[in-house]
Amino acid sequence: MSVRENWGPLRGIVPPMATPLHSIDSLDLHGVEMLVEHILGGGAHGLFILGTTGEGPALSYRLRSELIERVCAQVGARVPVLVGITDTAYAESLHLAEFSAKAGALAVVAAPPFYFPIGQSDLFRYVERLAQESALPLYLYNQPELTKTSFEPHTVARAAEIPNVWGLKDSSGQIGYIKEVLSLVGATHPDFSVLVGPEKLLAEALLCGAHGGVPGGANIFPALPVRLYQAFLDGRHREMQELQEQIVTIGSSIWNVREDESSYLCRLKCALSVLGLCNGLPAWPYRQSAAEERKEIEEHLRQYGIISA
Repeated sequence: MSVRENWGPLRGIVPPMATPLHSIDSLDLHGVEMLVEHILGGGAHGLFILGTTGEGPALSYRLRSELIERVCAQVGARVPVLVGITDTAYAESLHLAEFSAKAGALAVVAAPPFYFPIGQSDLFRYVERLAQESALPLYLYNQPELTKTSFEPHTVARAAEIPNVWGLKDSSGQIGYIKEVLSLVGATHPDFSVLVGPEKLLAEALLCGAHGGVPGGANIFPALPVRLYQAFLDGRHREMQELQEQIVTIGSSIWNVREDESSYLCRLKCALSVLGLCNGLPAWPYRQSAAEERKEIEEHLRQYGIISA
């Protein structure tokens, strides 16, 4: 039985797991175990590691390999594991794909190679070769804010013709982009998965035809987006909207970064530390949240019942 016959097309909530760190180049091993179980305990349908929320491109190859091995061994056959292999060097992306296959991952996820500009024709050639040579199925990762390159909808449609390209995760934040992709591939490639990244768009994207979401807030409150997805499947649209409002409200203290702050990831990891899931250390050169910011996040999580009063 093939991987796809075993799992079917990817659907549902696939949280992008943060990477608990002990130091610049070592994992918080207890934190990794705790966070995996916390996310899966919320009913997640899959797990995505080494994406943006997982700080993948900021971590050494040695550390990435260790995380892949440990997470795949811990998760086992409970849910599919997807691994981010985004890199500036094609050979390194391919190596991570091979390592992920040996570790037991379901698929790999790649954004466009960053730093050097790349046009759509070369980007398609990149995807075509990576899909052909990868030991695992490939999901495209549209993250134009960080890579400075977008998978244009027509490029996605061309890529969907490649047997080993199984879907797209879109973090553009533009619902119009998702609608255009779905209009191009939805009817001709029903097994091609289209997943939305920004959690504020989860309900709207599902109602437009998207197949699931990759919400960063699911590191903190995994059950909420899972409940929203189930409400969508059951046709309970009012409940969907209520859950969407909760997700946006609770996540507001994490994603609404002030101008003097480097990254929302510092605040996300601080929230995970408040929950007792890991120590809150972000990848270098970012700093852990100061005491005042930690207190603010703690009060916010307590206000909305994420931690007890």
